Amino acid sequence: MKAERFALLVVIVLVIGVPLVAVLTRSNSDAIEMHGQIADNGGWTPSDLTAQVGQPLHLRLTSDDVMHGFAVGQSATPALDVLPGQWTTTTLMFNQPGKYTFYCTRWCGANHWRMRGTIEVTGAASGAATETITTTPLLYTTLHLDLDAAHPSEVVPQQKPSAARGAVLGVMIDRAGEIDRTQSPAQVWQQLRSSAILQNLSDEQVWDLVALMWQSNTTPERLAAGQQLYASNCAACHGETGKGDGVIAPSLKKATTMPGMTMSGHETVAPIDFTDTKNMLGASDAILEGKIIRGGMGTGMPYWGPIFTAEQIQSLVDYLWTFQFDQ
Repeated sequence: MKAERFALLVVIVLVIGVPLVAVLTRSNSDAIEMHGQIADNGGWTPSDLTAQVGQPLHLRLTSDDVMHGFAVGQSATPALDVLPGQWTTTTLMFNQPGKYTFYCTRWCGANHWRMRGTIEVTGAASGAATETITTTPLLYTTLHLDLDAAHPSEVVPQQKPSAARGAVLGVMIDRAGEIDRTQSPAQVWQQLRSSAILQNLSDEQVWDLVALMWQSNTTPERLAAGQQLYASNCAACHGETGKGDGVIAPSLKKATTMPGMTMSGHETVAPIDFTDTKNMLGASDAILEGKIIRGGMGTGMPYWGPIFTAEQIQSLVDYLWTFQFDQ
């Protein structure tokens, strides 16, 4: 009797176990091996992947030099650490066709931002998978803004405008969201300055009202999210205090031209100083959003459109204004 039970158990193990091992082995063998190297030495290999909607994409990742990070743009899936000489496995699923961008999340050199690749997902949309690509609204294109044109402010404050001082003034002013995203703080200041009901205020007090208006158009949660994004993705070049003095900044040369010469369009330039009042106060939310989405077109400024969601970009724009306004 015991022998029969033992034989039956062996049969069950063979019937269930062997196919299971085969499935696991097949899944492991189907995994695409990806190697990460600093961008100067090749970046991700391979860098162009394909996948089907609703079908798992198995990856095995390792680094050939320093620690890298792996993440898919516009995805809620946490980034993975990719360690030298070790394998990290992950499985991706997509429920929408489209082109997804994956990128390195750890600063690994001056050209860190170039460590990117794409996943071309084909097939019909499905609601059963995990990743969804979203479309970032391109406000700067609908407004036909020239992102490369200079936009200096004609007026600047003598001290950093304060939202707290503006609130004490007790002046109720509405900021009309989307409409005001097309206006710079300098333009709003000039409109307020010409208002008859504000003639008793000094120029600095009007600037405090501008700071209050920009603060009222965001939330503490959005500012916190923007600060985190800035620290992780921008501070290495632009500096923690926004002065353009990050640890990567010295490796980016300033573009200069001699008389009769023009830039080729591929020179890297010193990172923008977000504390520069004349430059920043002449910009608008729409311009800053466009520069983040599009990048610097060969200047060394990365394009973040396929990486950040629309909400993340707006949070980052909101945070950039804290370098101008005391909020």
